[in-house]
Amino acid sequence: MDPAQLAALLALAAVAAYVQTLTGFAFGLMMMGGVGLTGIIPLAEAAVLVSILVVVNAAQVLARGWRDIAGREFALVMVSSLVFLLIGYWLLGILLKGSLDWLKLVLGTVIIVSSIQLLFKPEPLERRSGNGSFLFFGAIAGLMGGLFSTAGPPLVYHLYRQPMRAAAVRETLVAVFALNAFLRLGTVALAGQMPDRHFLWSLATIPVVIAFTQLARRYPPGISPLNMRRLAFVLLFLSGASLAIPALLKLIGDFS
Repeated sequence: MDPAQLAALLALAAVAAYVQTLTGFAFGLMMMGGVGLTGIIPLAEAAVLVSILVVVNAAQVLARGWRDIAGREFALVMVSSLVFLLIGYWLLGILLKGSLDWLKLVLGTVIIVSSIQLLFKPEPLERRSGNGSFLFFGAIAGLMGGLFSTAGPPLVYHLYRQPMRAAAVRETLVAVFALNAFLRLGTVALAGQMPDRHFLWSLATIPVVIAFTQLARRYPPGISPLNMRRLAFVLLFLSGASLAIPALLKLIGDFS
C-alpha cells in the first residue's frame, strides 16, 4: 500500500467513524462502499478490517456498558446469526471466485437498501415482538455480517422498535456486532485466508477511528440529527448506486 492509498483509507475511516457516531450505524457500510468505489484494498481485506475495527470499538463501549445487554434478546439473535454468518462467508467465497461485478452488485444493493432505512424512524411497539422475529433478524444480520461484515441495519431497526431501554438496545447491538465480527475473524483465520503482512498498514485506521469517534461526541456538527441522517442517506445511496449500477450494466452486457 503506497502513501496515497493509506491516506485515502485513513480519510475514509475518519468519515465513517464520524458518521457512525452521529447516526448510530453506517460505519461498515461506508467503509465497504468507499473501498468498493476506490479499490484502495480488496473487498475481502476491507471486510476483515471492518471486523477488527468493530471489535476495537465494542471493547471501548462494553467496558462500561456490558451490564445493560438484554440477555434473552442477545441469545436469540446470536443463535441464528452465527449459523447464517457461516453461510454468508461461504457465499462471499462463491462471489469472489466468480465475477467481481456480482460482488459489487450485491454490496451496492445492500448499501442502497440500508441507506433508505435511514430515512425512516422506528416506531416503538407496545409489546415485545415474538422470539421468532429475533431469530429472523439475527439470521439476516449474520448473513450480511458473513458477506461484508456489515450486520447492522435490519437488526438495528428491529431492536429500536422494541419496548426496551435505549441503553439496553445500544449495548445489545454492540455486543451482537462484536461477537459476529470476532467469530468472522476466527472463520477467516481457520480458513487460512487472513491478509498478508502488507495488510498491517491498514491497522493505522484504529487510532483514527478512536479519535474521530471522540471528536464527534465532543464536537457534533451544528445540524439536526434528522439532517445528519439525511446526509448519511445521500452518501450511502450514492456510493451504493455507483457500485451497483455499473456492475449491473456490465453483467447485462455480458449476458446479451
